[in-house]
Amino acid sequence: MNSKNSKRLDSIQAAHQSERKRSIRMEDYLEIISELVELKGYATTLDISRYMNVSAPSVTKMLQRLDEGGYLEYEKYHGINLTDKGEGVARGIRQNHGILLEFFEILGVGYDTANQDTEGIEHHLNPKTIKQLRKFITFLKANPKIIDSFKSL
Repeated sequence: MNSKNSKRLDSIQAAHQSERKRSIRMEDYLEIISELVELKGYATTLDISRYMNVSAPSVTKMLQRLDEGGYLEYEKYHGINLTDKGEGVARGIRQNHGILLEFFEILGVGYDTANQDTEGIEHHLNPKTIKQLRKFITFLKANPKIIDSFKSL
């Protein structure tokens, strides 16, 4: 096997490590809780269950895990509040989401498709990649002729 294939296999393996998958799921929960709190002022297990499309007992287990990790304060049958740590993670995901949406918008991808794609990849990108995307978007916006030229292709 050549080294190019080996590196690709190593990349695939690294991308599918179970720890990262678990944290992606946790990030999804934190993002939804943050959005619900912003929208309604509170989040319930039932709301989270509905938006995550998982059972209420699964939500309860994850809430307990997030509570143990210091991401939120959770008492069964009471409100769910994000800690500063949990809010920081949710804010980071929201920022990544906005950057990716803006990038897809520049590419001319429709909003619904862009939003779906963003939900699929926002947790997977390295912070360095996000930083470079942000810089690239800033560059493009400072040079609108480049965007116009691209869109006319």
